[in-house]
Amino acid sequence: MTAQPQRMRRFAGIDIGTLTCRLLIADLAPGQLLQEVRSDRRILRLGEGVDQTKHLSPAAMDRVIHCLQEWRNVINGYQVEGTSVVATSAVRDAANRDEFLVRLKRETGFNIEVILGEEEARRTLLGIRSGLPAGVTDILAFDIGGGSTEFILDRQGQKPIICSIDIGVVRLCERLLRHDPPIEEEVRQAREWVTRETKAAVAGMTNYHQATFVGTAGTITSLAAMAQKLPTYEPARIHNYRLKLETIRELEQTLRSRTKAERIGLPGLEKNREEVIVAGAIIIRTIMETLVQQECLVSDLGLREGVLIDLARQERWTVDLK
Repeated sequence: MTAQPQRMRRFAGIDIGTLTCRLLIADLAPGQLLQEVRSDRRILRLGEGVDQTKHLSPAAMDRVIHCLQEWRNVINGYQVEGTSVVATSAVRDAANRDEFLVRLKRETGFNIEVILGEEEARRTLLGIRSGLPAGVTDILAFDIGGGSTEFILDRQGQKPIICSIDIGVVRLCERLLRHDPPIEEEVRQAREWVTRETKAAVAGMTNYHQATFVGTAGTITSLAAMAQKLPTYEPARIHNYRLKLETIRELEQTLRSRTKAERIGLPGLEKNREEVIVAGAIIIRTIMETLVQQECLVSDLGLREGVLIDLARQERWTVDLK
């Protein structure tokens, strides 16, 4: 008896990050790339103050819950067959995370999965792999978030090597970059911290220079948009853009020469990212200099796509990951 082809199915995924919350509704079918139906992203700074207080603030929790209530209504209008909601660094680190998770369940109806850095990296890799250009096989990927950064060395035929470090744009701002704009001593301390943690992260990753260097998430995509002076965000021009270290250095200097208020409206810079983009530029520049990488392949796909692909795999599907 000939097996019937499996139909397209619709899933929703939400990534509750330290800085940004992201929604993706997409159609998936076995052996095919996901097809976006609707997406949204909000810079809500859930993790503000968590590095110092170890607690999610009531105001930050309220912002995220209000957003997820909106997204619950959106998802209900699209007849999805499954939904996955994950939370990352800020919720992992918060002493009052159980209070937040109970509120989320009660007020939004979502069950939230709090994922460790290694699991975050695994799902991020699924997203990145789903959109790499032809010919790119072995990769060294990184994902700069609000509270942590993940490094993933993935070679064909080998188990990925993953390391998560507790450095992100919100954490760096709150711990070291206290002036606006940051002073030289703050930048020096930031570079030393990122250099030290980056070296430790790749210590067990042999021959990583032979892999293609790939970056995902808001810092690298914002810098790619700024490099092209895009008036509005254009995923097609961001995805698989090759961002050079020289350009990142120039952008960092431009950003560091301005206050937060003066960065507002810079071409390509996402609204509400004015405060943390300097930290992001410092992190990516320092990582690339430490690893002696002259350019980075930018991926507009990452954790939220990986969340959906992982959900589809739980349905025993084979999703095309190139």
